[in-house]
Amino acid sequence: MTLDELRRSIDEIDDALLELLARRAEIVVRVAEAKREKNVYPHDPEREQRLLARLRAKGAGRFPADAVERIYREIMSASVAMQAPVTVAYLGPEGTFSHQAARQLFGLSARYLDMGTLTGVLDAVRREAVRYAVVPLANSSEGPVTDTADALLEGGVQLRGEVVLEISHCLLGRAPGLGSVERVYSHPQALGQCRGWLSKHLARAQLVQTSSTAAAMREAQADPSAAALGSGICADLYGLSLLRERVQDRPENATRFGIIALQDAPRTGNDKTTIAFTLREEHATGSLRRVLELFEDAGVNLTHIESRPSRQKAWQSTFLADLEGHREDPHVARALEAIRSCCGTLQLLGSYPRAAAPSPSVPPSS
Repeated sequence: MTLDELRRSIDEIDDALLELLARRAEIVVRVAEAKREKNVYPHDPEREQRLLARLRAKGAGRFPADAVERIYREIMSASVAMQAPVTVAYLGPEGTFSHQAARQLFGLSARYLDMGTLTGVLDAVRREAVRYAVVPLANSSEGPVTDTADALLEGGVQLRGEVVLEISHCLLGRAPGLGSVERVYSHPQALGQCRGWLSKHLARAQLVQTSSTAAAMREAQADPSAAALGSGICADLYGLSLLRERVQDRPENATRFGIIALQDAPRTGNDKTTIAFTLREEHATGSLRRVLELFEDAGVNLTHIESRPSRQKAWQSTFLADLEGHREDPHVARALEAIRSCCGTLQLLGSYPRAAAPSPSVPPSS
């Protein structure tokens, strides 16, 4: 076939794709009507994740699997917007990694509300100003995000889902080069993830903590002798130059983000549950070990445990734990009932589908 004939074939395929999208939209309208009759909320994030997983696994020949997922994310986002607008809160301003995670989860057609603090993000869900929120839970290099943990422990919201996002930090600013950088702004987590690189390349620069990586960009925007750590997309958003890319200490750096809602998710067969508990006799020998043994006896695998200072009693710890399975799974339910009887408090923070690990990108050669 000639080049013109090949291009005409592509045009015909594009026309066919548009016709199929129009047919899909008509069915979406009928689905919305059926949901209204049954008083079912239009958005079903768990079904979306199942559909994306199925389409990615099926593939489209030579067409990249990542691109298939991105295309269908936007198709589904637009379909939900046709039924009812979905509003999502995140730690702002625009350009943070939380913003990127929210867009990856909910697409471009959702409405986004940026908040200045993680407590404010969760409060937006509690007072039903938004349907969902997206918050960072933990980083593979720096560990748990303690502000999120403390906000979750205040109650009133549940974890409904998660996504793991590869985090690649860039150094952005108005300075002509590294030798002119006197201050580096960023969120404490970002500064920690780049600690080694900063020590080696900007040892004399002052490190200044900000409420978010995007807030750091605003500081660098106003300060010609400063730079900021964050996402590369902030270069265009804030009119900054890219001084260095991929400056995180570990190339496999990733952050786990959680979807927050008023209710957690139904069972999928591939779930996690997050709980918080205190010990009835915290300083008694073996008290924590006995609680952990109850999970082992029930055949429940704990994948993570950490402690936070209790807000209820001085010098008492609250333990947060992630475990495999849904709270409605029989063996998980038995374990939770068993530990409830020997703990001071037990708080269920949500059961939700387990996210797949991201495919790491290859760093550029030096």
